[in-house]
Amino acid sequence: MKVLISGAGIAGPTLAYWLLRRRDAQITLVEKAPQLRTGGYMIDFWGAGFEIAGKMGLVPGIQERGYRVRRVDVVNGQGERIAGFPVEAFASMTEGKFVSLPRSELARLIYEQIQGKVETIFGDTISQIEPGESAVKVTLEKGGKREFDIVVGADGLHSRTRELAFGPEQRFEKYLGYGVAAFEMRGYRPRDELVYMMYSEVGKQVARFSMRDDKTMFLFTFRAPDPGGAQDESAQKVRLREMFGGSGWECPQILAGLDSALSFYFDRVSQIRIDGNAGGWARGRVVLLGDAASCVSLLAGQGTSLAMVAAYLLAGELHQARGDYRQAFARYESLFGPFVRKKQEAAIRFAGAFAPKSKFSMFLRNQIYNLLRVQWIANFVVGRDLADHIDLPQYD
Repeated sequence: MKVLISGAGIAGPTLAYWLLRRRDAQITLVEKAPQLRTGGYMIDFWGAGFEIAGKMGLVPGIQERGYRVRRVDVVNGQGERIAGFPVEAFASMTEGKFVSLPRSELARLIYEQIQGKVETIFGDTISQIEPGESAVKVTLEKGGKREFDIVVGADGLHSRTRELAFGPEQRFEKYLGYGVAAFEMRGYRPRDELVYMMYSEVGKQVARFSMRDDKTMFLFTFRAPDPGGAQDESAQKVRLREMFGGSGWECPQILAGLDSALSFYFDRVSQIRIDGNAGGWARGRVVLLGDAASCVSLLAGQGTSLAMVAAYLLAGELHQARGDYRQAFARYESLFGPFVRKKQEAAIRFAGAFAPKSKFSMFLRNQIYNLLRVQWIANFVVGRDLADHIDLPQYD
């Protein structure tokens, strides 16, 4: 089976790994960026994705490149701690299978498993898809026309594959009312090792985390009717300065480092919902995977783990179906769809903690954070959303 995978993030290379392991496909991986993406933002990695990572032999690398965050501290405008909780409460609930690391580091670990084993095309993207009964014809912007048995869109929230095969993004995007930005810089002071620092005002929040090599990662979230994600980078930085320029704590100092940022990310916080009425995640020989199919949103904290689970299931069902892609696509969606929809609902409940809508909401959130120090309260408050209730098939 000749398979084109669009997107070299998390889902695409994970799918390629499992297809290679089962010797089911001749794979071409195409990525719009000129190389593997770096920087970005910190993720918390746990759940069923951790099990998939274990099957792939990735856990030692994840633990080496990751961080065991000790606690989350909420500070006021003067930098005084006013709330927080130990992260060991979450580690206990996940039996120690909880680690934080940059998303780009996880993507690199996965890609290293397939590097040199698949045809990889960087700096190109799909510009046209022509469905057919026996194959699908694809035109790459730079690489010309190609023919494949199936095409997998694993190209993220703003998937080009989904747009070409399913329709415009606005049909499937559920905007959650937040904008988000992240960047890294070197040499920032102060450093609080293994402590995630958060400062909130009504409708906005900034957080920082000290990383290796004297790097610090910053994450901004803010409520906005339109965050302006389609603007160019310079306009996005202007927007960020407008939003946080008058804020307290270290905000002026943090914003002063924007122009020396090692990487910069800016987008709106959204989910992708393609229900059965819209035809599901497949159109003929084209199928969606990861954020392109069912983005839970960046604020959910589990998108990478879910992407790896989805890729494992899709590869397994393609193997079991022995070439019957229609059966494989249907089985993959029936197994993963109900599970990921529950995660999307949990993400909406959780999103308000990043940018409280009022002073009372902020006060209430801080009190809940303080209560998370007690294990049974942590189990009650976040346990249902932290647990992954999915039985992963053991494919041959």
